[in-house]
Amino acid sequence: MATSVTAHEVAALFACADEAEFARLEDRYADDPRKQVQRAREVAKRRLDRVRAERERVLGMYARARELGGPGFVLGVDEVGRGALAGPLTVAAVALPDEPIVWGINDSKQLSPARREALAARIADVALAIGVAHVEPASIDAVGMAVALRMAMGRAIDDAGIEADAVLIDGNPVHVSPREVALVKGDARVSCIAAASIVAKVTRDALMVSLAEEYPGYHLAECKGYGSPEHIAAIRERGLTPIHRVSFCGNFLETPPLF
Repeated sequence: MATSVTAHEVAALFACADEAEFARLEDRYADDPRKQVQRAREVAKRRLDRVRAERERVLGMYARARELGGPGFVLGVDEVGRGALAGPLTVAAVALPDEPIVWGINDSKQLSPARREALAARIADVALAIGVAHVEPASIDAVGMAVALRMAMGRAIDDAGIEADAVLIDGNPVHVSPREVALVKGDARVSCIAAASIVAKVTRDALMVSLAEEYPGYHLAECKGYGSPEHIAAIRERGLTPIHRVSFCGNFLETPPLF
């Protein structure tokens, strides 16, 4: 065993080692008696275990898309805004190629806003097709959420502009396509559904930030139209706006609607 390299230098090598380099370092320093070296080796091993697990997670999502969707064009579909008090219901439909892989892809709810933005940009670069559709609050009030969801999914699928061989949907069956396959928690389990969840979330969030300027005082940029305490307090104080879902807000309304 060589001891001419200081413990600090060995620790630095472990800190930046990839899997191949770690194997070489571990072979050389596994029996090194220096505590700093052994701590660095354990930290590096845990880091690389996480990297390996993340790689396997993402590859599993891509494999599951093929298992469920078959060899053709597979379109993943997901929605955001179903439970919001204001703003549209937004649905995205995304078809991904098998390569390049979008590393880090996940259910949008598991990602930070900055990570979602970066992944949405990457998805836009590599996707075979992307479709987005909104159903506005007045239509949701008129037809109800179940019909609005079917409408939005159908429009997003059409907007993607491809003849999909399979349509993979997060959640329960919607019966929007004869090629539909529904999977509960699909946004965390299937690559193209996760991509759709990210695109839908980033698109709708940007819209809600824009609407916050048009309708100040409702905290829309922060709550994205959902029922935060600040948003509910604003509804009670100010009443409803044209972007609120009247059918969702009855319990909070103490002043007449503004429209």
